[in-house]
Amino acid sequence: MNRLPFGINRLDEMIQGGAPTGSVVLLSGEAGAGAREFMYTTAVMNGLARTDDGLFDLHYGDLHPQARQPDGIHYITFNSDRSQLRREIETVIDEEITASGLDPVDFCSLSRQFFHVSPVPRNWYADETPDIKNLRKRHEEREGLLSALGDELSKRAPGNLVIIDSLSDLVATLGEDLEWSDVTYVVKGLQKAAHEWNGLILLHVNNETLSATRHGQLVEACTGTLDFSWESGGSTRARTLVIKQFRGVLSRIEEENIVQFETELGDAGFDISDVRKIR
Repeated sequence: MNRLPFGINRLDEMIQGGAPTGSVVLLSGEAGAGAREFMYTTAVMNGLARTDDGLFDLHYGDLHPQARQPDGIHYITFNSDRSQLRREIETVIDEEITASGLDPVDFCSLSRQFFHVSPVPRNWYADETPDIKNLRKRHEEREGLLSALGDELSKRAPGNLVIIDSLSDLVATLGEDLEWSDVTYVVKGLQKAAHEWNGLILLHVNNETLSATRHGQLVEACTGTLDFSWESGGSTRARTLVIKQFRGVLSRIEEENIVQFETELGDAGFDISDVRKIR
């Protein structure tokens, strides 16, 4: 089975190279617990493999025999642009690594569709100057956010790594124009299409923005779920990762009796520092 690497060497080695092609993986976690940093590291490390063999070998190493690099790397965001994301990623990952790793990453911003029906002034998120005609068309000629997302995925996902940042933004827009059922239908449809696309799609969500029922519906709709959380012990806190469910992957973790990963953030981004096993 072909695998696409997550870009976290120790994790990829444990699961035979990465995620099976055709997977939709939910990165779900508490704020600051590592889900967003995992997403950044995946984009940068897969990009670094294309641009700088020396840095990639230093910070990642050799690909697993069952793994292959994605044909392309695409980062879809709802409310940011490339320069804004680059600055944020540079606060997590060393600037030298980021400079090379982000170069082949294709960024797609859906901020126009995201903010189009909001009270946010148009010149905050669009280049053109607003006028009366634009304001009138704001509601009349709106392009649906989910439709725009679907169009971009149809173009970008086949054979590629696609990162969607973030489902939490969609949750924040629920109301008159977007229902929760619309979100779950899109995720379920995404899983179905991903098998044909033969790539890897990562969906980020802050689980603190969801009810337990809605979070469970997302977990059920995805191929796999990586759960990131804070764990307190005495006077310290540690970031932890649990593979909650993952078809084609979880069995490998269970064979090794692994119950939890302790994680950390270093110069190369997200990393696994320790593995807890059943004693």
